[in-house]
Amino acid sequence: MNKVSILPKPSKWIPPLLLILVFIIFIVALFINNILYVIYSGYAGVKWTFYTGTKVDYVYPEGFHLVLPFDKMYIYDVRIQEISKELDVLSKTGLQVHLYFSIRFRPKYEFLGLLHKNIGPDYPDKVILPEIESVLRETIGTLGSDEIYTSGQKVIADAIEKAIEQLHQRYILVDDVLIRKIILPDIVANAIKYKIEQKHFVEAHEFIVEKEIKEAQRKYIEAQGIRNKYQVILQALKDDKILHWEGIQATKDISKSENAKVIIIGDKEGLPIIFNSSK
Repeated sequence: MNKVSILPKPSKWIPPLLLILVFIIFIVALFINNILYVIYSGYAGVKWTFYTGTKVDYVYPEGFHLVLPFDKMYIYDVRIQEISKELDVLSKTGLQVHLYFSIRFRPKYEFLGLLHKNIGPDYPDKVILPEIESVLRETIGTLGSDEIYTSGQKVIADAIEKAIEQLHQRYILVDDVLIRKIILPDIVANAIKYKIEQKHFVEAHEFIVEKEIKEAQRKYIEAQGIRNKYQVILQALKDDKILHWEGIQATKDISKSENAKVIIIGDKEGLPIIFNSSK
């Protein structure tokens, strides 16, 4: 008795298999962006899972990563970034000051999961800018218009350092805050400029006066030395020998000169008679 096979012929398996394969390809194509993530150089990923939420104890490095369709990967730029802003603030006297500044920052790599969970991808707008702007407003609000250009620079820098410490506790590393330009109203800027110029003028005048005083002291000391010199000579020589001694000294000095000359020594006083032989 022949056995009857209940399995369909191989040719009958092909259409269902093709349908299943097409369905799988469709599903993969539909969810490819949700299951395959590519993290490029300078970036890192934080994974959110359907069951446990944000994975804060592991940061996904560069490369390909597969996740379940119901999970999600958030990719962060972990290199140094820069944002530039303009800000209008008021000084202590109610003067409007226009600032141009920029902030260089990056997230802390090892705490990227906590940064994502507690703040989110828009942390520059939520945390960094409000913190720095608040510090600038409060600090400049305690300064006068002329102080902003002089001693206020250090006050602003110290206040920014404290703001950077606050941001450090929120998983953000701020490399630097640069005050690129400070603009005051023209009338105030010109008044401050004039005041600074006058201050430098007074300092220059005081320097010149001090220099002249020192020069006068130097000449006085030099004169004292010359007087003492001749007092010693007078004690060593008679009065009628002083001129003779000076003539000898002058002759020695002239003989050392490189200019062509003829020197005739006087017969009495010893004073030199000079003829220029170059003519």
